[in-house]
Amino acid sequence: MTCVTHTLRRLQVPGPKSKALFDAEALYLAPGTQSVALFSQLSIDHGDGAVLYDVDGNRYVDLLAGVGVASIGYAHPKYVAAMQRQIARVHVGSFTTEHRAALVKLIAELTPGDLNRTQFYSSGAEAIEAALRLAKSRTGKTGGVLPVLGSSFKHALGPLMPGAYLSPYASCARCAFGKTFPSCEWHCVDFLRKKIELETTKDVAAIIVEPIQGTAGNVVPPPGYLKLLRELADSLGALLICDEMITGFGRTGKMFAIEHESVLPDILTVGKGFGGGFPMSGVIAREEIAFSQPWANASGSSSSYGGNPLAAAAARVTIETIIEDQLVEHARRLGAKMLAELKRWEAELPIVSDVRGRGLMIGMDLVVPGTRRLLDKKTTRWIFDTLLARGVLAMIYNPEVRINPPLVIDEDQALGALATMKDVLGEAAERLVG
Repeated sequence: MTCVTHTLRRLQVPGPKSKALFDAEALYLAPGTQSVALFSQLSIDHGDGAVLYDVDGNRYVDLLAGVGVASIGYAHPKYVAAMQRQIARVHVGSFTTEHRAALVKLIAELTPGDLNRTQFYSSGAEAIEAALRLAKSRTGKTGGVLPVLGSSFKHALGPLMPGAYLSPYASCARCAFGKTFPSCEWHCVDFLRKKIELETTKDVAAIIVEPIQGTAGNVVPPPGYLKLLRELADSLGALLICDEMITGFGRTGKMFAIEHESVLPDILTVGKGFGGGFPMSGVIAREEIAFSQPWANASGSSSSYGGNPLAAAAARVTIETIIEDQLVEHARRLGAKMLAELKRWEAELPIVSDVRGRGLMIGMDLVVPGTRRLLDKKTTRWIFDTLLARGVLAMIYNPEVRINPPLVIDEDQALGALATMKDVLGEAAERLVG
């Protein structure tokens, strides 16, 4: 295998200033910070568009965007101006503001169907919890809330909340049941149906699902999956909640990922890129559902920080910028080019497998050459470190790779970063087979 290196420079990562700040902070910071921060030990000074600069002056093309949080990148002029104006006026409180009034109307105009009532929160977990409480308020079913999610993050944290059940996602490349799609005839959905029948009282308040499963590596389910979950929820008298924390507001090449399948949930949760970097999340529901009590009682669904004047300004300018700068179409077009390039790697690089994605939400697996076995963390950590030293920041320290750049990344930046990534992956493959 011959590798052509597209980026000759090698950065010292972390640089001396970053390392000094990291070490000083580490004396008092509790453990558990995001892996990318701990592994890189960077101290970021500023950003510009889809590029980050550390305190040592090193430059990095960002394919992470804080796990999709920096949807319109860094220091966008419209964002900076809106936030500066608002913070000089008022920054806290639950009173109506010009930005919040405009924001809820804008969301109602953008969301599919009759999803037209929004309540705001400051984190994804807070919004999901609020959505589940709303489902219980609507259905009167207090047990059997069913998240169709799964992650190793929950290991050693049990027991889980009573009434919550997990079922495998439709991840066909790594099917939990060893089946092959479509000959499996939707075994995962049938398993879910039987699980409800056998393990619950069938008083299920909601089924909650990500249209694309982010944490597992940006896994795209086969067409029809969400529609089957919609039908199952209806048959149970349960609500369907679609978690669009990562997928919402243009990331997948549609304003919302549910639009790829024309599925209308009862409740939509949004976050991450929603506020363009400011902590902002939300629950968007049909009107008759949103007025369900006790969720709809005064203070029944409120949050101390949710929808505060700064957050509302941030979310409004972010969404307006996504629309005005045509970033949804940009994500669709550029994402298709990136995906096509990555798919070629499956035949060219023996460690690349199962390239997948929609828009600027792309994933792939890194495997032991000649097998379907995922690479070990030592190898993927070498890939992450080497890529970082060549000026590309990517969530590639796990074998289930996630590529979520800011929506403002331009084609040269994106394809240049992929060229560097291809070189590094080629070198990693040579190390494994050499």
